[in-house]
Amino acid sequence: MTTTFSVNSRTYTTPGVPVVVICIDGSEPEYHLEAIKAGRMPWLAGVLESGRGTSWEAHCAMPALTNPNNVSIATGRPPAVHGISGNYILDTDTGDEVLMNDKLFLRAPTLFAAANEAGLDVVVVTAKDKLRRLLGAGLVEDGPALDGSGEFVAPSRRGICLSAEKADEATIEENGIDEVLALVGKPRPSVYSADLSVFALAAGVEILRTRGADLMYLSLSDYIQHKHAPGTEAANDLYAQIDHYAAQLDALGAVVVLTADHGMSAKTGPDGTANVLFVEDEVRAILGSTAAEPGSDGLRVILPITDPYTVHHGALGSFASVYLPDGANLDTTIEALRALDGVQAAYGRAEAASTFSLPPDRIGDIVVLGEAGTAVGRYAAWHDLTGLADAPLRSHGALGELQIPFLVNRALPQPEQLDEPWGRPAYIHNYDAFWAATTLVTGQTLATTSPS
Repeated sequence: MTTTFSVNSRTYTTPGVPVVVICIDGSEPEYHLEAIKAGRMPWLAGVLESGRGTSWEAHCAMPALTNPNNVSIATGRPPAVHGISGNYILDTDTGDEVLMNDKLFLRAPTLFAAANEAGLDVVVVTAKDKLRRLLGAGLVEDGPALDGSGEFVAPSRRGICLSAEKADEATIEENGIDEVLALVGKPRPSVYSADLSVFALAAGVEILRTRGADLMYLSLSDYIQHKHAPGTEAANDLYAQIDHYAAQLDALGAVVVLTADHGMSAKTGPDGTANVLFVEDEVRAILGSTAAEPGSDGLRVILPITDPYTVHHGALGSFASVYLPDGANLDTTIEALRALDGVQAAYGRAEAASTFSLPPDRIGDIVVLGEAGTAVGRYAAWHDLTGLADAPLRSHGALGELQIPFLVNRALPQPEQLDEPWGRPAYIHNYDAFWAATTLVTGQTLATTSPS
């Protein structure tokens, strides 16, 4: 039986079978292409070769980071609507640099909450607990009201929302499920391991098999992708596991979507050392600042990739927000930044917000995008790079990591090409995943163009 619900100016009609969206964190398309070539993803290869599946070029939301894109998938809308502009922001009211891990930062309800209120059984399993706290709003705890009023209300019914990171702590009251380790048959995984993603996948399969679900979201970790390039043994091992569990979900009758929150790029020079542009130092030089201590001159640079899990990337991404001190010339600074090697683009706040659908009050006076092969940092002493000793730096955040996979185990009509002048031509955003897996699958829309 189909069910229709609406949220954030989009309508979803379920296909009468389970819908499962898997977000493979940090997955540029070359990962699954290389794994297929190596014979490590036989299920996906069969789905695509048989013609019963779909593969489209796709783009993520900007910035190409975990929190903004997972919340975009969860709301069906870009950051300008839901308000999550990064993992980390400057609170301009207090002057504090804070993590955006709390539901209080959400400006829109999730489609999980809306589906739950419509009577559907919803399951969300995240690798890391930081996302569980964002995506569980309105599903297993209070969240933004479904009418978009911004008030916090308790859900009328309970879904399931847990993280692999804290699966051993899951309770009915907080997560909608308990005894998760026994259900999955695996120990709690290390947060810095491929096992974290494998656990999330296995949990999704076991929940669907034993309890059932109408809508399910499985969000993985990018630990492997930060350390290992496409086609390497470790990468192929992970993608073989993704294929194994996706095949089981398919066998249980689910519509399965494989997409990603962002891609991943090597950020190294020819000798394998990190290729980093320290933006705060560069802006200080542009402004002619002689301040003895960083920040004492009023200049602030925020790296929105920063989160509690920086061992594998040292808080080095490719997207930076620059907050200028009073009296600084905005246009002159932007032009000087654009002239630097390693900078792909620099925008003022208004232009960045309109270009990339970002909330203007949660980005800096200037947004700096690094080239695909360049990481952007603050200043050298601010970063702990000891965790990069075992592998060259790979990271994400900007247009070099825009391209992502979009794979469905159903043959679907291709949407019109996105009107975006960057990256390879694409036909869909990752945040259209649930729309494609519900409304497009059921044929309830007369237009095949994504409404995003």
